[in-house]
Amino acid sequence: MDQIEDRLADFTTDRRVLILSAAAVVIGVIGAAVAYSLVWLIAVMTNLAYYHRLSSASVSPAGSPLGYAAVLVPVVGGLIVGLMARYGSDKIRGHGIPEALEAILIGRSRIGPKVAILKPLSSAISIGTGGPFGAEGPIIMTGGAFGSLLAQFVHLSSAERKTLLVAGASAGMAAVFGTPVAAVLLAVELLLFEWKPRSFIPVAIAAATAAALRVPLLGAGPLFPVGPHAPLGVHGLVIAGVVGVLAGLGSGALTNLVYGFEDLFPKLPIHWMWWPAIGGLFVGLGGLIDPRVLGVGYETIHALLRNQVVGVALLGILIGKSLVWSIALGSGTSGGVLAPLLMMGAALGALEARYLPIGSPGLWAMVSMAAMMGGTMRSPFTAVVFTLELTHDLNVVPALLVGCIASEAVSVLLLRRSILTEKVARHGHHITREYAMDPFDICRVGEAMESNPTPLRADMRLADLAAGAAGGYQAMARVHAAPIVDGAGRLVGVITQSDILRALEEPDGDCTTVLEAGTPDPVVAYPDELMRDAVKRMLRHQIGRLPVVSRENPRQLVGFLERRNVMAARQGWYEEEYVRERVWKARRPRSRTDGSSPIA
Repeated sequence: MDQIEDRLADFTTDRRVLILSAAAVVIGVIGAAVAYSLVWLIAVMTNLAYYHRLSSASVSPAGSPLGYAAVLVPVVGGLIVGLMARYGSDKIRGHGIPEALEAILIGRSRIGPKVAILKPLSSAISIGTGGPFGAEGPIIMTGGAFGSLLAQFVHLSSAERKTLLVAGASAGMAAVFGTPVAAVLLAVELLLFEWKPRSFIPVAIAAATAAALRVPLLGAGPLFPVGPHAPLGVHGLVIAGVVGVLAGLGSGALTNLVYGFEDLFPKLPIHWMWWPAIGGLFVGLGGLIDPRVLGVGYETIHALLRNQVVGVALLGILIGKSLVWSIALGSGTSGGVLAPLLMMGAALGALEARYLPIGSPGLWAMVSMAAMMGGTMRSPFTAVVFTLELTHDLNVVPALLVGCIASEAVSVLLLRRSILTEKVARHGHHITREYAMDPFDICRVGEAMESNPTPLRADMRLADLAAGAAGGYQAMARVHAAPIVDGAGRLVGVITQSDILRALEEPDGDCTTVLEAGTPDPVVAYPDELMRDAVKRMLRHQIGRLPVVSRENPRQLVGFLERRNVMAARQGWYEEEYVRERVWKARRPRSRTDGSSPIA
């Protein structure tokens, strides 16, 4: 094989992406409507629970006139959520994003209609009654559920259903926060487990559609607008790295705190249905001490970014929010993690600003909240763009990048899994978050195949083959398969050891020819195609070998591909990844016998 014909393209995307894109527009509209409904429901529940009025005006539990009676409001909300989880669907429990991950990886991207209804309703009740959660986790799960439901009405593959599920999740996030680019990045970094135009294009279309509809539904502009900060120099970026390291340590502490409380609740001698009510009691007590820890807390986050919270109040928000959020989340109620991470990260950054030589508390609150999100969720690029879209402050992008990368580095080294994937792992499943090029996407069949296979003649009897009468065929006992050719050397079949043993067990097996015992017209591979495609063909037909033939003449045998060749191709990747060597070695000068210097 002197020359390989180039038939390969950069991507494997075909015209079906147009079908998915058209569906993504519909999903974007649905996602925006669901986001609006969830925000409206949270406002209605908050007004009912804390002000005893029927209104959809945006209010905070912090201004409630209930006094000490407000302690019982989260308890009632937790009790209702527990009842909904037990008698409705237990899939509404939790953050939202881990459940979406499980649906993608384990449930073939299928989410039932019951979850699509109960998840936003339970989240609205939980948050509206003071639950210290964000709306992003529930909206991601709910938007994903509607995307999955739409996909289940169409003839799609599991991978295509995954695309529409993630499109719904991204649409919901883009509509709630007005952050379409961050929503797409979150899909890539956390939900899609791939970077392909087939999935990226529909997800981006759904997010853009939802963001456009957010303007008439929820208003235009950034959620937390701030004045532009002065760009930071080298000194400032070093400090941003320190802030990121501290946020990474904080993210590790929060993750351990959440799952520490989650491990405590099963030790209680009561059914898990009652756990959210117990968690709600601690939420109510925390709200009694500092009401700002209740609810989504968008107004508190904005105040932190504008330098409006100082002194002991910062410590109260950081400690109070961390405790009530961890206890409530550990109890198994319904709510998200993103908004609480933003608040806790911003409070931590504002506290650190007292000891930093440059920059305002609002600046370091912004860097720290992005770093806390990036480190805890292991999605640094999403955190950078998300913060940028929330604030519209371009000057801090370098500081955000440094802080988020530093935070993720600390988090990755400290913890095996993130706060999201730990939930999945506790259900018995493992997720690898490292996305790398598969060596089979680079290596061609012609580079891995056996170039000079020893074929068998079609008219050879098995008795002659078994006895090794024909020269060169004694090696058959050491191979798993061999190609079969006719008198003119054209490929006509393939035979394996199992074929031979099965034929020899027949009464006239010795007289059976190789072609009669083997498989005529075998599945073949081509030297110019990728190993990825050849391996897929092996799996689809449940075979372990492929004759390699010329494209111009499909009967011309040019090679043979077996499992051992596949493993050898993988071995090359292993050596690149783990075999360490020094390429350049310093040469020691040789001493002269006359004692003179080699340079002289």
